[in-house]
Amino acid sequence: MTEENTSLLVLFEVRFKELIALCDRQMLKIQELEEALDQKNTELQEAMDKISELNAKCDNMLTAHVLSVHEGEVKNAKLRLSKLVREVEKCIALLTH
Repeated sequence: MTEENTSLLVLFEVRFKELIALCDRQMLKIQELEEALDQKNTELQEAMDKISELNAKCDNMLTAHVLSVHEGEVKNAKLRLSKLVREVEKCIALLTH
């Protein structure tokens, strides 16, 4: 083998090792990102479950309250319900960012 071929072979070997190292780093980064995504999805699901639970409680409380209020208080109940809905929507917006 000539000296030029040997140097080309050594250069190829170095570049190949660099490529393998880069692939290994990228695979670790992908794994870290997948784990972070799984964690965020779990947190999001827990938050969505909590929101659903709170919405159900809110609906039950509002239903009970609406049944017991007078006509003048219905407007106030609607305003409180609208406020609660906006708060829930804000929570959902925060969770999706």
